Amino acid sequence: MKDIKFVIVTGLSGAGKTQAIQCLEDLGFFCVDNLPPTLIPKFAELCAQSAGKINKIALVIDIRGGGFFDAVYESLETLKALGIRCEIMFLEASDETLVRRFKESRRRHPLSPYGRILEGIQEERAKLEELKGKAHKIIDTSDLTNKQLKEQITVMYGTENVEESINITVMSFGYKYGIPMDADLIFDVRFLPNPHYVDGLRPLTGNHKEVQDYVLNSSVSRTFMRKFSDLIKFLIPHYIKEGKTSLVLAIGCTGGQHRSVTLANKLTELLDQRYYNVSKRHRDIEKNSSGV
Repeated sequence: MKDIKFVIVTGLSGAGKTQAIQCLEDLGFFCVDNLPPTLIPKFAELCAQSAGKINKIALVIDIRGGGFFDAVYESLETLKALGIRCEIMFLEASDETLVRRFKESRRRHPLSPYGRILEGIQEERAKLEELKGKAHKIIDTSDLTNKQLKEQITVMYGTENVEESINITVMSFGYKYGIPMDADLIFDVRFLPNPHYVDGLRPLTGNHKEVQDYVLNSSVSRTFMRKFSDLIKFLIPHYIKEGKTSLVLAIGCTGGQHRSVTLANKLTELLDQRYYNVSKRHRDIEKNSSGV
């Protein structure tokens, strides 16, 4: 139980709880929106039985719980008795900001579905006053963009190792089978020496040393690989700074069997040495190709 990190996201309607829980989900938290407070202890026990697979949990608990909401205080005491470290993140904003947001979204306030928005906001403030007093972190989102809110939450709850805050997939593919739809960056390596024209190499793939040596030992390949790796190493920290949590790098040749596989393997090796969370996928390596 003591190894579970438990975050309760709460606060005023319209203050940004949805954006907050989405950010925590990107940071690897198991997230549940609007869980009845009476179920919090039981949910924590279930997570504790996951053998460590679920050890970061974020729950949105707010006024939408209706008559169940008051049970949140008893549930917090139960978590404490179970030895679970629980943090409360409270989001608020000015009345003016909240009224404007509700008008822009054309949504009704949960405490004033048929009345004035401001009356619902004021009633909600009163109901949440005690919970706000127990909060470990209070964020006023009145002047924050969604990006700025995400940056604050990432600083608060993100991983200590910046390299682990992004998942990188290096994919090889063949242009004859189409460009990957989920790629963030696509690199065309069809200008590199082509093993397809070497009889002994044609049936092999970029996973074979003979093909790797043939592709990488030319001066063009060495120069490209140096510039290519420098570019990727430059880009990734900036993507992390922007809040990106996943990145798909696609490397393509004609058939997706020789050159693209070779370079995808090499780039994966380089990124792995820099302690990034990196995986590779050779999309078209098993497809029969008569192309070059």
